[in-house]
Amino acid sequence: MSAPRPDVPPLTPPLGLCLGGMDPSAGAGLLRDVQALAELGCQPMAVSLAETLQNGLGCTRIDPPAMDPITRVETLAPHLVGRWGLKLSLCAMEAAAFRRLCATLRHLAPPRCIWDPILAPSAGVGLHDGSDLRRMAADLLPTGRWVVSPNRGEAAAFAGLPPEAIRHASVEALTNPWLEVGAEAVWLKGGHASGDQVQDVWVTQQGVTLLPPSPRLSGERRGTGCLLSATWLGLRLLGRDDLQAAAESAHRLRERWDRAFSPGGIGRPMFSPAPVLVEPS
Repeated sequence: MSAPRPDVPPLTPPLGLCLGGMDPSAGAGLLRDVQALAELGCQPMAVSLAETLQNGLGCTRIDPPAMDPITRVETLAPHLVGRWGLKLSLCAMEAAAFRRLCATLRHLAPPRCIWDPILAPSAGVGLHDGSDLRRMAADLLPTGRWVVSPNRGEAAAFAGLPPEAIRHASVEALTNPWLEVGAEAVWLKGGHASGDQVQDVWVTQQGVTLLPPSPRLSGERRGTGCLLSATWLGLRLLGRDDLQAAAESAHRLRERWDRAFSPGGIGRPMFSPAPVLVEPS
């Protein structure tokens, strides 16, 4: 792998490397990540860590990737210089292979990195439980300055809390376990909390910051976690700080909420590309 070079042209677009699951319908997963980064003017790259049979109705199968992800990441290493960052999400790799991936990431030392820890797609088959996420965190979080962006369900599973704790558990109970394992920050998304308001929370060892609350929007959308975390990475690469990027990511998602659509008229709505294409007259 190549060491960072000081001669990267200053006008080179920032690069976001996405490691995650391949949803062929693009409602979530790597295709959603790539689209979000490209819309912000970043150069996306992607390596699959999980292959899925998935559409707007749900996910019916998740398999490990056919080609070794570590080799693919190492092949991309010469490009990973200057302004670049990393997003990690759905992963179906065996534990030993994931540890090898973590060793590679430690060597690459991405300047900015975010982990969207996924237990399962929003509809269909599951993949991980809380113990799986804890094992992954123990290998991954010491490799860099990681922001972790769980929803309350993922955070509760990680903390070993019962399902009924998802809506009412304290912020500390849901975020401290991540910090104890080595996360630099926890962006706890508020969509699964109770009430008519949605409020995300940003937590570090220094304290808790409440992000701006918003009225709860009606209906479900596919790929909200993917869109939020990929947009955060893109905005960070464009110069926003952690909190600005989180708040702006949520704002951008809400702006697109009512423009979601179901390809072919079936399944849960997914976010449309931005800008929205105008129907021909």
